[in-house]
Amino acid sequence: MDSSIQHELSKFSESDSIPIPFRASPNHIQSTWARTFHFQPSLYIRPRTLPELERAVTLARLCRKHITTIGCGHSPSSITSTSSWLINLDDYNKILDVDRESGVVRMESGIRLYQIGEELDEVGLAMPNLGSINQQSIAGAISTGTHGSTLRHGLLSSSILSLKITLASGKTETCSPTQNEELFRAALISLGALGVISEITFQAVPAFTLRWKQVVDRDVVLFGDWQKQLWTQAEFVRVWWFPYTRRAVVWTAEKTEDEPKPPPASYYDAWLGYHVYHNLLYLGQHFPRILPWVEWFVFGMQYGFKNGSSTSATQPSREALLMNCLYSQFVNEWALPLHKGPEALRRLSSWLNQLSPSDPDYVEHGIPYPAEGLYVHAPVEVRVTDTAKSTTPRPHLDPTCTDEPTLYLNATIYRPYDSDPPCRFRYYQGFEYLMKALGGRPHWAKNFEVGAKEIESMYGDRLEEWKRIRENVDPEGMFVGEWHRQNLLGEGKQYPLEEREVSREIKREGGLLVKNVVGTEEKRLSGYSSEESFDEMRASEITITE
Repeated sequence: MDSSIQHELSKFSESDSIPIPFRASPNHIQSTWARTFHFQPSLYIRPRTLPELERAVTLARLCRKHITTIGCGHSPSSITSTSSWLINLDDYNKILDVDRESGVVRMESGIRLYQIGEELDEVGLAMPNLGSINQQSIAGAISTGTHGSTLRHGLLSSSILSLKITLASGKTETCSPTQNEELFRAALISLGALGVISEITFQAVPAFTLRWKQVVDRDVVLFGDWQKQLWTQAEFVRVWWFPYTRRAVVWTAEKTEDEPKPPPASYYDAWLGYHVYHNLLYLGQHFPRILPWVEWFVFGMQYGFKNGSSTSATQPSREALLMNCLYSQFVNEWALPLHKGPEALRRLSSWLNQLSPSDPDYVEHGIPYPAEGLYVHAPVEVRVTDTAKSTTPRPHLDPTCTDEPTLYLNATIYRPYDSDPPCRFRYYQGFEYLMKALGGRPHWAKNFEVGAKEIESMYGDRLEEWKRIRENVDPEGMFVGEWHRQNLLGEGKQYPLEEREVSREIKREGGLLVKNVVGTEEKRLSGYSSEESFDEMRASEITITE
């Protein structure tokens, strides 16, 4: 262990009546869930108690180290990439207190969503809403603005009653709608840049069962129902839209007292279907023209080939609301006004399918990039929330709409056998152009390429307020990394403990080799610029040195 760390630890030990462990190890390699980024922190720390977490942060400050916090690493972006100290909260994962009558639950921040679901189920409680997966830590889900798909709920953070956050000083502050509200609104979507969220008090609900049904039909039916009953016909509604076949799967779910009834066996989720699809996607890397056929075949096997095909089941909410993410993937999701959904999907369809003006489904897409030779993966995931009437404090970096419900469009691109697809650059280039034209904002945890200036134009004073609060609690930038600089801070003030990226290079087995440093001396990014194509910006194999 570094001599400076040993020296500071010895001073702690001399002053402690009860020794506090410092559970840390070097030579750890961390990756995102999708294996889009791999990186090697100089120290990997796994605290088990709040005093251990506070000690780690205090020690980092005394040793002049940068800190990044990670849970399961589900974000496929570089937001958690670091060469300095990495705190993983997987061992800090207990439910501390449950009030069965009120549904108020207090928990440590590293607990995964699936653990919360299992433990609450034992006492007759549940989370009121979930996203598509439950592998994230509760802190990570909150910090990036995770949402589900229902107009009757907002972001997952809308159920948070209070937070504790360990700041750069090593002290832990409590914040809530009635106590330190400024910090609370900044910490609800903190992006890891304020401190380490250490404890969460959450409003659970009585456990419930969902009866769900999914129906396949033409997308023109979807568009026709959009402003009618599509999003109000059930408490939970989500859609998968398939651009090449111009069809959609509409999934709806309502609470029920019925006994559970498992879904029918799925070819798609079974071993054979999983590997058939995976290999077809890999074949599409070399012969992209087959991808529309792959979409027709695989999703026909999963959902049915005929319009009107349906599937149904009855499951506990913690199972029914989830989906299988399958393979390593890039994801690019944007929030935009709900009423713009049909226009967005029609324009995207016209562009991807290269429709001619004589086609009855043609609309002027306005995307200034060619689609010739572009073949993408499917589907586009379509979900909704409504925060417009929320009475809880709104996070400063909340991407949702303030005057109407919010639509989320998620363009997924798979990485079969961890190989980057040739369609990524042009697809995301056109997709993001359209999303920005329709007034959208990117989901913080996804693979967007926007930049700090455009983010500033999207958030205005709210971003400035978030930055002001962030600097008050972390004046030396202990929690500021390259991702924050590129997407939030721009050309602003440089911080002494800020971590900056200095180079990337493509590795032989795919991905990029990335090197970072901690400090404020002048740094220049080599091997990367915002004008490079997405083809150049491949998934990153990161080795980072201080």
